[in-house]
Amino acid sequence: MQDLTHRTKIRLLIVDDHAVVLAGFSAVLRIRDGLEVVGSVHSGEEALAFVEGCPVDVLLLDLHMPAMSGIETLLALRKHHRRPRVIILSSFEPDEEICRAVEAGADGYLRKDSSCSEILEAVDAVYLGGSYLPQWIATRVSERKFQSTLTRRELEILEMVSKGLTNKEIGRAIQVSPLTVRNHVRHIIAKLEVGDRTEAATVAIQHGILMAYHPVPSTCRDMVLDASLEKSEVVPGGRRVPGHTRYVLPMQ
Repeated sequence: MQDLTHRTKIRLLIVDDHAVVLAGFSAVLRIRDGLEVVGSVHSGEEALAFVEGCPVDVLLLDLHMPAMSGIETLLALRKHHRRPRVIILSSFEPDEEICRAVEAGADGYLRKDSSCSEILEAVDAVYLGGSYLPQWIATRVSERKFQSTLTRRELEILEMVSKGLTNKEIGRAIQVSPLTVRNHVRHIIAKLEVGDRTEAATVAIQHGILMAYHPVPSTCRDMVLDASLEKSEVVPGGRRVPGHTRYVLPMQ
């Protein structure tokens, strides 16, 4: 962590509906060189009013508050002409609300029982334009981003790509043309910002989009065969699909 004593003081505002938490953070941070606690308030509404009238560099914001929540406060701060950097405070981990707060604009996260050194490190990191997030939060936010970006059809195709199916095989399985599948795969690659279909499957697995990666050997796939076959032809071990001139080969 860089030395704060040789820089302009970082102006902090602490927001928490619990007086004990406010007193604790204030007591720890007021005596630190390079930091100035410019205020401590009990609600999101008070925080917004304070920021309107006083410059704030970093906001320590309680996530769970009874009136205006931390997420609602974050969303309101987006409209502010000089939005402070924000570190979310929470007693609960893991917490889906923390991920939502990051998506709403939080730059960092701290447990309320974090050590003094952790608090100072987090404040310095976000003040300098970075983030301060545990790996599980960064991973979960990334996963949520990808899941919300990909359509249901793209997720379905990505699952089959991860199992090693070709565009032709995927097209047969979901009753579309290989060209349509190819276009879907291109969209998936673009949305995941990867180089090819293999990397798309790998990234999806790493981020929890796909539960597992088990390429399926071609001899073990359910194959839907376009029946250019004549009706008189026999498919060994196969069965006709009612209403279709095609056959399905069972798993070997």
